Amino acid sequence: MKAVRIHQYGNVDTLRYEDADEPMVRSDDVLIRVVGTSVNPIDWKVRQGHLKEIIPHRMPIVLGWDVSGVVAEIGAKVSKFKVGDCVYARPDAERDGTYAEFITVRETEIAMKPQTISHIEAGVLPLAGIAAWEAIVNVAKVSAGQRVLIHAASGGVGSIAAQLAKSRGAFVIGTSSAANRALVESLGVDEFIDYRAQHLPDVTSNIDVVFDTVGGQTQNESWSVMSRGGILVSIVSNPPEDEAKKLGLRGAFVFIKPNAPALEEIAQLVDTGKIRPIVGAEFGLKEIKQAHGLSESGRAKGKIAIYVGQP
Repeated sequence: MKAVRIHQYGNVDTLRYEDADEPMVRSDDVLIRVVGTSVNPIDWKVRQGHLKEIIPHRMPIVLGWDVSGVVAEIGAKVSKFKVGDCVYARPDAERDGTYAEFITVRETEIAMKPQTISHIEAGVLPLAGIAAWEAIVNVAKVSAGQRVLIHAASGGVGSIAAQLAKSRGAFVIGTSSAANRALVESLGVDEFIDYRAQHLPDVTSNIDVVFDTVGGQTQNESWSVMSRGGILVSIVSNPPEDEAKKLGLRGAFVFIKPNAPALEEIAQLVDTGKIRPIVGAEFGLKEIKQAHGLSESGRAKGKIAIYVGQP
């Protein structure tokens, strides 16, 4: 099969489009013929070697941990899926990834793909969807009437989080640059904040939930606009516990793992029109270097989709 692998840590030039052995199917595995995947920050952080102490890999590594595709083979103990099923998943990041024509994924990490969107759209959804689900539903437990602030609401995770919070009846405020205002407003947010032109504490307050996808100064400023008892959930850096307690607030950090039950719920929300993935750019697998460059630039809107094969 064709795959994109790295044989050493480094810059985009370490990405090689090459022949690789098709993965072996273990008893609890599903072999997926990949149609769509995407680029996430974890991909180039692994490529650069920043996560080598956290996520152990043996070279060469196939990167990529989003997938939508078709079941090609099932292991002896697999009972939930059959050959020909259209599925999607966020696979275990300790195993080889999805920049390949085939990938083996544990049955427990897979869900049926949403029926109303393409494999390319579904292929950008798992990691971002799980991140948003963990933050908005499982950790913050967003409910109707709450005021929810989503930082970088035009991004891959932020755009899903904004729609998810809105589907739960929250009053949603989204931040982004002015160039992305139309995109953010199309997600159904109730208020838009241009983070470049507006100082956050001057334009909003009484926030019950902050979802931080930026970190740094953005996270620091967010404490001042929150209501007592509120929670700041970050996927970038662990909010300082002492700072939160001093202000009568809570902080939480979310680390993303495979979560098939969340993907099943997200698929239902997609198929009922409450969530739609935002594909801001699309590349072929051979163009993976350009795709990584765009992701690293921080200027991507929505998600970066990678087309791998035919449905």
